[in-house]
Amino acid sequence: MYYVYMAECRDGSLYTGVSDDVAARLSLHNSGRGAKYTRGRGPLRLCYLEPLSGKGEALRREMEIKALRRSDKLKLAALYLKEL
Repeated sequence: MYYVYMAECRDGSLYTGVSDDVAARLSLHNSGRGAKYTRGRGPLRLCYLEPLSGKGEALRREMEIKALRRSDKLKLAALYLKEL
């Protein structure tokens, strides 16, 4: 199973990614060894998580989320956090 996740960086920006182990991936981001974008922007806080059946599906969904306006990304995150 793969996941699309969105994390809020320390500077308030949002990072969207795909992983089959989100906890490990966030740990990499927070240690400064994750994506180039997140280096120096940690710590990151998970604000959205969506399970998907395969990597291809997850990558397509990641592109859909990245194409959203920031306000729509924040709404998506708010719905997710409300469900927790």
